[in-house]
Amino acid sequence: MSAVLSNAALPQFVRDLLASPPSRGEGLNRWLFRVARVLHPFRNDAEIIQLLASAVAGEPLQPGEIERAVERSRACAWTPGEPVAIPQQPAWPKLYQEIREAIIQDSGKLVDLWEASPHRFEDSESHTECLIDKLFPDNPLLCVGKSNSVFCTRPREELRGKLSAKALIVPSPMTARTGLTQDGKASEHTLETTGPRRFLIVEQDTGTVDEQSAILLHLAKSAPLALAVFSGSKSLHGWFYCAGKSEEITRRFMRKAVSIGACASTWTRSQFVRMPDGTRDNGKRQTVYFFNGEVLK
Repeated sequence: MSAVLSNAALPQFVRDLLASPPSRGEGLNRWLFRVARVLHPFRNDAEIIQLLASAVAGEPLQPGEIERAVERSRACAWTPGEPVAIPQQPAWPKLYQEIREAIIQDSGKLVDLWEASPHRFEDSESHTECLIDKLFPDNPLLCVGKSNSVFCTRPREELRGKLSAKALIVPSPMTARTGLTQDGKASEHTLETTGPRRFLIVEQDTGTVDEQSAILLHLAKSAPLALAVFSGSKSLHGWFYCAGKSEEITRRFMRKAVSIGACASTWTRSQFVRMPDGTRDNGKRQTVYFFNGEVLK
């Protein structure tokens, strides 16, 4: 069986780990050990070596480094059903403030983001339902919430008419109603049951909305910007369409975004983000300033 086929048959969280190796100097050796540990229940030593070698292709490795990781991890191989410690995400680049400032000077403001939008909502009506229909067609399972502690996962049609009152949504469809959290508890909001990325969200904790708009306009030159949502507080969430793209491609884009001011937290597929045109817990509307349905497939 080829590495591609065997990789596809692995649990989602293992595939996610294989798709996100750190670079040399960012914990690569530790990553090899920990990923080998969770692969033992599913593959023999030769297959694990092949999968790891494919995942880190291009990185400088010491002779026998992968083989040693596989051998040493066998004694503490993970048992399915037990909690598993997930390796830390790869280190993200530092903020390049001078580059960020140059982009802000050259890339426009919130009014420019609004004017660049192919579709504008200029009335006072709620548009959450039609936006979700466009963003998530075909009645998928969606995880939505009023807060980080009050949420549910339901088919899209069961949520119809209720979404404008919600504050949060996972920006990818779910694969099941419930799953296990990393500490082994059942929940309707888990990484285990979050499906493949449909959108990669760029959020910034710093800067004015004009400055954040400039960053989104700049990043839209590299990836399709589908949506820009105001958090109802101080930040804009840019939704970049990435369905079908490899983790290598999306991670490269996220590293670029982080280097000019984005938060790395939204890299996690299960991370809640702001519901388009929804309602924040303080009652403020999460206004949509940009929508381009043409980039969706």
